[in-house]
Amino acid sequence: MAAGGTDGANDRAGHPLVVIPARMASTRLPGKPLADIAGAPMIVQVWRRAVEAGIGRVVVAAAEAEIADAVRAAGGEAVLTDPDLPSGSDRVWQAVCDVDPEGRHGVVLNVQGDLPTLDPALIRTAYEALVRPGADISTLAAGIVDDEERTNPNVVKAVVAFEGRRLARALYFTRATAPWGDGPLYHHIGLYAYRREALARFVQLPPSPLEKREKLEQLRALEAGMSIEVALVDTVPLGVDTPADLEKARAALASRAPS
Repeated sequence: MAAGGTDGANDRAGHPLVVIPARMASTRLPGKPLADIAGAPMIVQVWRRAVEAGIGRVVVAAAEAEIADAVRAAGGEAVLTDPDLPSGSDRVWQAVCDVDPEGRHGVVLNVQGDLPTLDPALIRTAYEALVRPGADISTLAAGIVDDEERTNPNVVKAVVAFEGRRLARALYFTRATAPWGDGPLYHHIGLYAYRREALARFVQLPPSPLEKREKLEQLRALEAGMSIEVALVDTVPLGVDTPADLEKARAALASRAPS
């Protein structure tokens, strides 16, 4: 699964597929994929940001038909997936198998469906990080600047030793304040790129002990010996989980609304 594999694997690594998993069920903001933001459903805004990244094909993996219909109405590609799948990663993999059974795409990017203001450059950064030899998965992190976030269990920390670099291997992810002692802490951003073989392996693994304890899916990969490359970026994108978040996203994209 390293970047230095066969010529065919290298060719496929240059042919990424972006998948956006989305479902209507949300405890804090029901139906949020279809919430209007600047004249378009939120899932359409996320699809647009992914297209703007300019790295390849973009597909929405929809749990419900109304999500797929909204994306197709905007000119996008969507595929229906089993609404009972346990995670976004499983939804992404089912979509990959549906739209690319021949295995032409060697890299799969998982972009969360609740990031309507996402800077498209972050998607490109995650992809570029995966090209580094030896990485199975890549993701993003940003330095924590808000003291409240240091102890907030809802802010996942990436334990990474950047030491002046912009790329480094993940040692752990945790909801605790870690590592201990003086120095920076890093806010993990849940945007992932996978080598196709790594994603196929990952979704076949059972939930791991630390994954279940911390409620962090990426720990399954680390416990299985998979390598996760982390790229350091400057800001954390706004995730829309509450009505207040939705209003922030609407304000941020107000200038994009049709006149």
